[in-house]
Amino acid sequence: MIIGLTGGIGSGKSTVAEAFRQLGIETVDADQASRAVVEPGMPALAAISAQFGSQIIQADGGLDRAALRQLIFTDPAQKLWLESLLHPLIRDWIIEQLKAATSAYVILESPLLFETDQHQLVHKTVLVDLPEALQIERACARDGNQADQIQRIIDAQMPREEKLSRADIVLDNSAPLDTLAARVTAVHQTLLSLPL
Repeated sequence: MIIGLTGGIGSGKSTVAEAFRQLGIETVDADQASRAVVEPGMPALAAISAQFGSQIIQADGGLDRAALRQLIFTDPAQKLWLESLLHPLIRDWIIEQLKAATSAYVILESPLLFETDQHQLVHKTVLVDLPEALQIERACARDGNQADQIQRIIDAQMPREEKLSRADIVLDNSAPLDTLAARVTAVHQTLLSLPL
């Protein structure tokens, strides 16, 4: 069984994914897929450089994600171009990793699970949720970003209310971190009890 795990920036989905790994569940990270398909030497990186210019390539030949993020979040057409290039490549990488998993179920961790139609790859979805103000606070503390930049990222994603309505299971992550393991274990037990 494949479980989709999603949540916005700063929601704690990576921490939740780690808690599932501690329970012996394999995870496939869509962010890792998005990095893998644009590694130096990959055709996608060359296409991105041709589209956006060499200023988005770092001295080591890697992609300057921060520079690219600034460009696409202010230009919807450029964002769409990038998504149309990367999403099929990311999907193929994810499918390959999901097929290799051997745990009781496998988790596809994806911040854009619903937006990219990756939810079509999964049997059930788990949304890591918290109020937007706390989401911004945590993302700023973690990444050193400005609140307005985090807000733009949130605004570019599917609205929280829509994610809540589409999720099969909602894991509230507004409580203190020391209670997270118990909440993840409860979701884990629920998932184990589902018919295949």
